[in-house]
Amino acid sequence: MMEQQRPTIDYYVWLLSDWAYLGGVRFVQLAARHGLKINHIPMRMQDVYAGSGGILLANRSWQRQAYRITELKRWRSRLGIPVNIEPKFFPCDVDLASCLVIAGQRRGLPIADFVNAVMRAIWAEDQNVADPSALIAIADRCGLEGRELLDAADTEAVRTEYRDNTARALAAGVFGSPFYVFAGELFWGQDRLDMLEKAIVQSATGNLGRGPG
Repeated sequence: MMEQQRPTIDYYVWLLSDWAYLGGVRFVQLAARHGLKINHIPMRMQDVYAGSGGILLANRSWQRQAYRITELKRWRSRLGIPVNIEPKFFPCDVDLASCLVIAGQRRGLPIADFVNAVMRAIWAEDQNVADPSALIAIADRCGLEGRELLDAADTEAVRTEYRDNTARALAAGVFGSPFYVFAGELFWGQDRLDMLEKAIVQSATGNLGRGPG
């Protein structure tokens, strides 16, 4: 019951997102600091882009692609987080990994560490997360039963939820990754985590200030 009463942040995430990777651990720490529950909503960014006017990396102009690399290097240095600018397995299919996230969350499992581990596997460890055996190993390292989670992901209910997350994201106003939605307010990008935290603090202060009446 107490779990249901905890305030929630909707976390729209593409598991292939470099920016979600850069913000992943800090976001989990932020949520823990304020006692917030994270509602993971993995998306197929290709479909979200198709519905919101986005352009996949390979189809962007050279100027945009070059500046992305510059920014990745800057944030890698600023945060002290390992980032392989050109991962061995990029792009890769993250559909199965996304379904494992959904399956774990549906079971009430703590899957935040798994989400971050999948992204770290892509961006720092040169692993192929499209490989089921790699996902099983990652899940096991996160204290989850990898084989059971893989089996749980192989259901129509999970695949349907994953497909439906596209419409859910678009209806919420989401067009990129990561997107954080708290109390109806949207924050796009790991560089907005400080603004998200400010909104959380202000919300808590406001709730305390109104009192029981």
